[in-house]
Amino acid sequence: MEKLIEWWSAERGRKMRLAAACGVTHGAISQWDRVPESRLSEVSRITGIPPHELRPDLAAIFGPAPSEKESA
Repeated sequence: MEKLIEWWSAERGRKMRLAAACGVTHGAISQWDRVPESRLSEVSRITGIPPHELRPDLAAIFGPAPSEKESA
């Protein structure tokens, strides 16, 4: 969630644009403890933040992070 908060804090209006793109209010996004799994690919596409950085707890779905793949 830290990466997402950094992203929307970097430029005024980003949270509003993200909320509109997701079809929710910016207040709903503010209540997220983590990006909902059902919104993950959409939020990743909009923000450019890779899914494994938005939800590292779901790494099994995405496979290892790129840095882990390179060292394997």
